[in-house]
Amino acid sequence: MSALSTRPAPVRSRRESRPASRVTVMALLGLSAFYFLFPLWWLLVSATKPFGEQFSGNGLWFDGFGLFGNISRLSSQDGGIFWRWMLNSVLYCGVGALLGTAFSALAGYALAKYDFPGRGAVFGAVLAAVLVPKVLFTLPLYLMFSGVHLIDNPLAVLLPSVVSPFGVYLSRVFAAQTVPDEVLEAGRLDGAGEFRIFRTIGVRMMLPALVTIFLFQFVEIWNNYLLPAMVLGDDRLQPVTVGLVGWNASHVAVPPPLVVIGSLVSVVPLLIAFLALQRFWRAGMTAGAVK
Repeated sequence: MSALSTRPAPVRSRRESRPASRVTVMALLGLSAFYFLFPLWWLLVSATKPFGEQFSGNGLWFDGFGLFGNISRLSSQDGGIFWRWMLNSVLYCGVGALLGTAFSALAGYALAKYDFPGRGAVFGAVLAAVLVPKVLFTLPLYLMFSGVHLIDNPLAVLLPSVVSPFGVYLSRVFAAQTVPDEVLEAGRLDGAGEFRIFRTIGVRMMLPALVTIFLFQFVEIWNNYLLPAMVLGDDRLQPVTVGLVGWNASHVAVPPPLVVIGSLVSVVPLLIAFLALQRFWRAGMTAGAVK
């Protein structure tokens, strides 16, 4: 009797056997990219048109080039206050994101590497805080800052921005997976203190996650409108988001094209931050995906 072959039949990969799934996924990704990039494209085209022609002609293609003249008009409006708003936003976002990332790293590292009573309850509270929209805290924060006389004070914007439940969660997950306990024990045997171990070992291993937290915090603070609008009444302290909305509300005092031009300029720092740090945050986004 002839021997039967026991070699298993070749199994086609899921990617090869389901081309329709690939087409569906690519179509959904294309629609998502179009949805997010279309407003940015319109903004770029409109802001580069000669001043006063932002809302005329073909809104999806270039018609003349007047970007430098538009920026000059933007700089001269109201004594150049737009650049003061930009500076305020950079300061609020830079300081807030740095402090928020540092506090998130410390808290997440402690939750991942130290065993203390109530650790599970604390992490559960962090997860619950991730699910609560921050806009719900705006009115309580306003009342609190009003009670301690911090209205029209930059601290009213900076203090809430250093708290990031999502940052604590991501730091905890990343520290648990990328910082081996054996390495920490080796550092302790060498006589290093706990903070030195965190600073020299933990931070370096958690760097991709920390860059991701920084970017998320930076974007969140930059796009924040409601809280700065409520706690900052002085025009020279406001971030660019609040300033542009104020310009948009005063159609008589400020020409509407300036709002379009200012919106394009205000996006540039976000693009620079993402492009400069993309190789780190792409790695950080996969934290917790595999173990």
